[in-house]
Amino acid sequence: MTDEPNEPIQRWTAKRRLTLLMSLLKGETTCAEAARAHGLTVGEIEEWRERFFTGAENALRARPKDEEALKEEPNKKLKQKSGDLVVDNDVLREALKPYPLARGTSDV
Repeated sequence: MTDEPNEPIQRWTAKRRLTLLMSLLKGETTCAEAARAHGLTVGEIEEWRERFFTGAENALRARPKDEEALKEEPNKKLKQKSGDLVVDNDVLREALKPYPLARGTSDV
């Protein structure tokens, strides 16, 4: 990257983030190495990468979604996942009905 390794980056601008992500995509570094080198967390870098790919995918659409629709996408995914988990939980409860818990155990 173009930034001096001795100087900590005070502000991660979009251009600096893009430079870091491009080095990841080119295989010049890994998420863990970049996080250690720049005092970031792997989670931060992975979030940037996910946002980058979401934006790139939208830019390549024949009919790009507007900003509001893009903001709602993660919420839709979370709602779908929580719905799936509720269904799984209900199925497990029904499957376990013939096997009541022994006395003295908690239902946690």
